[in-house]
Amino acid sequence: MSKVWAPDTHAGEQVPWAWVRLLNTYGVATRQMDARLLASHGLTLNDYEVLLFLSWAPERRLRRVDLAQRVLITQSGVTRLLEGLEWSGLVERARCETDARVAYAQLTDAGLDRLRDAAKTHVADIRSLFTDHFSEEELATLAGLLGRLPGGDVEAEGKPAAIGSRGISRSSRR
Repeated sequence: MSKVWAPDTHAGEQVPWAWVRLLNTYGVATRQMDARLLASHGLTLNDYEVLLFLSWAPERRLRRVDLAQRVLITQSGVTRLLEGLEWSGLVERARCETDARVAYAQLTDAGLDRLRDAAKTHVADIRSLFTDHFSEEELATLAGLLGRLPGGDVEAEGKPAAIGSRGISRSSRR
């Protein structure tokens, strides 16, 4: 068996084992992270990421359409997600003073408190499911390799270092 190429399972075409393993490990890790956040804090991983992005935004608020792009879900998906967070009192709907067509999602104080509590669980999961399996050198190499992929160069795109399940905060490293 090849160490590079997986068996012919894609219409007679081979794909690299690295791709298969990347998708599999991402799926396993995010399912485990989602389950722990839900059990410990009543948040899904998407909920956590919404709260995280809102916490970074000026005045802790973003246009709902911009939020949908950042969490990589559809506009209707973010609407449903925000309805649940609004019902829980973690996010509130805010109107734009200059354009009545614009609606914002704004993080409440209760939402910020929940995020801070959940962050401890989330960062512990990042460590146990990812960071603890690599040396510092390996993490640097992996970051460089993944940085070549579309969406992988988060520093050049001006995104914060911690992006929920998509990254690890510099401050969370030991």
